[in-house]
Amino acid sequence: MKIVVTGAAGFIGSHLCERLVRDGHEVVGIDSFDDYLYPAQDKRRYAQELVAATVGANFRLLRADICDGLAMAELIAKPVDLVCHLAALAGVRPSLRAPEKYMRTNVEGTSIVLESCRRANIKKIVFASSSSVYGVRTSEDAFLESDPCLLQASPYAASKRSGELLCGTYRELYGLGVSCLRFFTVFGPRQRPDMAIHRFLQAIATGQPITLFGDGRSRRDYTYIDDIVDGIVGAIDTVHEGDFDVFNLGGSTTTELRELVALIEDIVGRKAVLDRVAEQPGDVPLTLADIRSATSAFGYQPKVSLRDGLKRHYEYYLAHAGPATAQN
Repeated sequence: MKIVVTGAAGFIGSHLCERLVRDGHEVVGIDSFDDYLYPAQDKRRYAQELVAATVGANFRLLRADICDGLAMAELIAKPVDLVCHLAALAGVRPSLRAPEKYMRTNVEGTSIVLESCRRANIKKIVFASSSSVYGVRTSEDAFLESDPCLLQASPYAASKRSGELLCGTYRELYGLGVSCLRFFTVFGPRQRPDMAIHRFLQAIATGQPITLFGDGRSRRDYTYIDDIVDGIVGAIDTVHEGDFDVFNLGGSTTTELRELVALIEDIVGRKAVLDRVAEQPGDVPLTLADIRSATSAFGYQPKVSLRDGLKRHYEYYLAHAGPATAQN
C-alpha cells in the first residue's frame, strides 16, 4: 500500500515508518518538527535515524503541519490507500499549561486530516488515541473499549477523545473505515524526554534526583514500542471501509511506580535519589488494558516484558548519551 504517516519523526512514528518500509509499503512521512516537548536536536536525530534506516526504500519524510489545510490536501491525496494519523501534542501535565495549543493541534489538526481524506476519497484511517481517555477509574478491572469515557482528567485526554468522536462522525457521514488505537504508556528507544521512564533512566544513570509524584503506588500498564508497532500494523492490515473500531494496545499488566523505579535501579546498577512531591492534577491512579478485542481482530499479543524493554531502552540511552554520562 501507499501509506501516509503523520507524526513520522516522533517516537512511535519513526519506529512505525521503519517497520512499514521493511514490510514493503510505500510510505510518506509527515512531521512539523515541533519542538514543544522535544529538544530540537533529539527530533532531528530521530529523523536522521529513520532516514538512515530507510535508505534505498520507497520512503519520503516531509515537513508539514497537520493544521495547514492546503499542505494536508496536497499530501493526503490519491493514490494514497491509508492514513495513519499519529501526529499530536502529547502529555497530560503539559496540556494543563497550554490547553488551547492542545485543542488546536489535536482536535483541529485531526479534523483537517479527516477532511483531507474525505475530499481525496481515501477510505481508511488508523488514529492514535490514548489510555488517558478513560479518566479516573474507581474499579481496578482492566479497561474495556466499551467504557463510555465521559469524564477525562486533562485537556490532552479530552482532545484524544474528541479525535475519536470526529473519526466516528466521518464514518457515519462518509463511510470512512476507522481503527482508533488507545495506547497504554509506550516506552523504548526514542521515547519523549519528558516521559517518566526516559527521565528516570537518565537521572539514575547520572546520579541526579528524580521527582516521584505521590506515594509511589500509582500503577501503569507499560508497553514496549515494538509491541505497539505490531498492534498498529495489525490495525493497518485489517481496517475496512465503513467500519469503526476502537482497540486497546497495552502490555496487559500493571506495575506500581515504586516497582518501576526499583527495576530501573537494578538495570542501571545504582540507587535513585528521590524527590517526593504531591500527586499532580490530571494524573490517574491506574491504567490497565483489556486487549482481548485487539487479540481477536488482528492477533495482537505483547511479547516484550517490562524488564527486557527497560534493558533495551537503557542500552539505547548509553549508545547515544555516551557511557561517560553514567557516573560511578
